[in-house]
Amino acid sequence: MLSKLSITAILVATGSLISAQTFQRLGTCPSLGCILPPDEQDFLPGQQFDIRFEVHAPKNGSEAFNNGVPDEKFTATITKDHDRKGGKAKSIADFFKLKGSAEPKVEKWTFSWYEDLFAQDAKTPSVVNVASKVYRRVALYEPGTYTVTLRYYGGKTTTAKWTVRELATRKKAKNVIFFIGDGMTTNMITAARLLAHKTINGKYQSLMQLDKFPVLGHQMTHSIDSFITDSANSASALYSGHKSTVNAMGVYADSSPDPFDDPKVETIIELLVRIWGSAWGAVSTAFIADATPIALTAHTRLRSQYGPLIDQALNGVTNYSWPGHGGPDAYFGGGAEQFLPGSGSYQGKDYYAEFAKKGYSVSLNKTSLLKADNKKKALGIFCKANLPVWLDRNIFPENSAKLKNDPAGGSGAATDLPGLKDMTLKAIDVLHARGGKKGFFLMSEAASIDKQMHSLDYERALGDLLELDDTVRATVAKLKSLGILEETLIVVSADHGHGFDVFGSSDTKYMAAQPDDRSKRDAVGVYQNSGLSQYTVEQPGISYNTGPNFPVNWDPRYVIAAGAGANPDHREQYGVDKTGPRTPAATLAGKGSSDFYVNPTDETKGFVVNGTVPVSQSQGVHSLTDVPVYAMGPCQERFGGTYENIDLFYKMAECLGLAHGSNKTIRG
Repeated sequence: MLSKLSITAILVATGSLISAQTFQRLGTCPSLGCILPPDEQDFLPGQQFDIRFEVHAPKNGSEAFNNGVPDEKFTATITKDHDRKGGKAKSIADFFKLKGSAEPKVEKWTFSWYEDLFAQDAKTPSVVNVASKVYRRVALYEPGTYTVTLRYYGGKTTTAKWTVRELATRKKAKNVIFFIGDGMTTNMITAARLLAHKTINGKYQSLMQLDKFPVLGHQMTHSIDSFITDSANSASALYSGHKSTVNAMGVYADSSPDPFDDPKVETIIELLVRIWGSAWGAVSTAFIADATPIALTAHTRLRSQYGPLIDQALNGVTNYSWPGHGGPDAYFGGGAEQFLPGSGSYQGKDYYAEFAKKGYSVSLNKTSLLKADNKKKALGIFCKANLPVWLDRNIFPENSAKLKNDPAGGSGAATDLPGLKDMTLKAIDVLHARGGKKGFFLMSEAASIDKQMHSLDYERALGDLLELDDTVRATVAKLKSLGILEETLIVVSADHGHGFDVFGSSDTKYMAAQPDDRSKRDAVGVYQNSGLSQYTVEQPGISYNTGPNFPVNWDPRYVIAAGAGANPDHREQYGVDKTGPRTPAATLAGKGSSDFYVNPTDETKGFVVNGTVPVSQSQGVHSLTDVPVYAMGPCQERFGGTYENIDLFYKMAECLGLAHGSNKTIRG
């Protein structure tokens, strides 16, 4: 059983539904009456979810009301819109035919928040008392619109309109493989193509695998209460069809003190297992409890609850009678801290042993992984934290050898590491064997595109993007060899983007020779002076021979000059850092612990670039940009155009026939 964790509920939620303020009392609740899920939410027929109502009574601040006493006698009704003229509004308990039409008990708590930056500086939070009810695990089966009305404080009302989408129930794809290039944008794909593919007179002689996909679309990445998203709520939108709040996954974030009791919504994995009994898996070059892989099964508003979320991935949500998913059939990545017994694992347990008890093979290196029985459930954890990036595993392996990331808990480095391609192809073997006629769903994430973009280490980010493209190419070949390509939908997309682009080239030799910042900037060549790519030109003594579809020269004299729109103070010299991933900003002696300056040891031959983010940020941050969606296979035609990130869930769900859930009952 997952314990209910108590936290200090000072909510600092970005965005607002009513103004562009920095802070918000509750991001989904512009009034003192809150309905979760809020207004304008969509549902798959038969998709299970929770409903929470909150009535707020601020004790102080600009919203102070009713002497801080919340209305505990609030009421709520729901009406299917075509019934409204007949006056058939029903209570929530009656509408969903809950046992005995019983109303849940009123819950009460207190939280605080800052109204603006002045209040934060003055350390004067606004305190809010809350009365709430929650209805667990309900579903709407009939397509159409529904209106939910909350009445409180003797005449105040809040309404929410929900739409149940009308989708076909016939299953059109047996399998889905969903690749996520975390943080990947079209501009990054363009840059990666330049590094890895040769041109003659402006014409590419070869293309990326992504370039060969028959359908290209774009998705918008906004979260529910902020136009800049993080990987948690963006993954949640992709997997559930419901937008969420920064740091939240599989829930609508409420104001309660427990990060695990927020109203939940069923994910594509939970639907797929409940309806079809399919196999499923997740592969990531991040630690496996990171947002993108863990959001497939996670239900919490705090993505940082890594240990409990690994337990959810194995055992499901046990506190709130939430439907199980049977555990992953293939689960490969990093993050040994959440498996080794100790402070990082849930309740200090040995989660290698917990998985083994449930019949999993356990692999801690590539050799063991490749030998694992395809008919058994498979866990593979290959290092602590994130896997070293492709560039350090393949070009500068001495950097990986310095790490202390042994997945068995030793003091040395993880050795015999698999890459994204190794893990993905093995996962396909396991899922194909275990899914059989019921099919499978696989999510495969190239995580360090994002992680290296955050630290402005563009070559390492683009190396991992090329690894993703190479993995997609190998996956297509693998599916052909298994005879299942025609029955498998492959989707490649991202969860969000960074404001990155290439704007020229840089002469690294000239820059290093210049005495000051302004002179160093003359090394940057723009327009006609940008020249041509040298990454695909072999030169004596420095050709890395990393195979087709990768650069043959990672360290030419003339490198790409690239940058991002959001970055800390840093120094830029362009070109690859052979000593390992960079740290662009650092704290300095005598300065504050969250006050970041140019790292005096980073890119010392470059010039200083003033930052654009708060000085408390040591890395770059995400951007607003739409991100690409590539599709091939059954239903591929549905993925063209521009649409919300939640629409990817509905497109995949329709292709998998998950609206078939409307024919399933959830209550005895």
